[in-house]
Amino acid sequence: GAGQASIVFDNNARVFDPEYEDSPYYGQIIPRREIRITSGGVVTYSGSVDDWNLNYEPNGNNVAEASCSDALRIFAGQSLSAFTNEVQTSGERVEAILSRPEINWGTNARQIDTGRQTLGPDVVADGTNALAYLQKVEASEPGAFFVNKAGQVTFINRSTGPQSGVPVLTDNGTGIGYQGISVVYGSELLYNDISITTVITGNTSTAQNTFSKGIYGQLSLIEDGLLMEKDADALELAQWYAGLYSQPEFRFNSVDILLNDLTDAEQAEILGLELGDVVKVVFTPGNPSVGPAIEKFADVIRLDNSVDSQFHRVSIGFSTLRTAFFVLDDAEFGRLNEGALGF
Repeated sequence: GAGQASIVFDNNARVFDPEYEDSPYYGQIIPRREIRITSGGVVTYSGSVDDWNLNYEPNGNNVAEASCSDALRIFAGQSLSAFTNEVQTSGERVEAILSRPEINWGTNARQIDTGRQTLGPDVVADGTNALAYLQKVEASEPGAFFVNKAGQVTFINRSTGPQSGVPVLTDNGTGIGYQGISVVYGSELLYNDISITTVITGNTSTAQNTFSKGIYGQLSLIEDGLLMEKDADALELAQWYAGLYSQPEFRFNSVDILLNDLTDAEQAEILGLELGDVVKVVFTPGNPSVGPAIEKFADVIRLDNSVDSQFHRVSIGFSTLRTAFFVLDDAEFGRLNEGALGF
């Protein structure tokens, strides 16, 4: 979904009142104005204002709230005209969609990987939702499509590898400290019967993990309407998922960090995180004498900032880095017998 922000301003002097002509912002308190939030000089959010909510109290304690969202909300309200794509990589397809006259997204507001998956020449029907189509491209890679903190539309291909030296979040004083942690062990991403359909050929490719099915029963993942040019690519993705999602996941779901408690250098590390980055999480459950700490690398999939006049809290959501691709010469991800060579 779209990145969102809610900002509450002191409006006792009517500075954020669209009807007040003496406001220095008169004529600018309107929907769709761009807005940027920074902390410590680091941009933490970029988007545009959807609504201005003005709250007037009889005692004169007035506030104005800006309700904001990023570019994904814009794409969700845009439709594509009918046209036929050419054979392209997934990143080239994203670039082509963003350059369509219906969207016309600036090239300086993009950060698009080339992509590893070749997509076929599909026919896009008139009225196709722009965001839904871009997310089909994302799923066909499979990669990550989002708007980064600087407001750039971003596409990351599936083989972008992590690097050593990532931030280490700990509860034992050996890294950046956190105040709370949520751990999940469950079946949210447990699948052992996979079906992938590409609209280019109209065929469905399937893969199964019989060992997983014998233990947990059949759990199906169906992806249809994808855009791979060849059935062999759809089969490869199905087989990848059948291995990747065959076991339940022990996952660090999120950590909560109070920025006020960190050093300037640690604050910069946390504020510098972006969706798709990798961190290392260290968790010591119960009494340390019970056993060693649990350590896992995790992908950042959510960044929530909550700021008031006293405190700045950051909640970071994760997906477990189940399979990190091999990174040549990297101290952590370049070791033999660990990770995957590629996909």
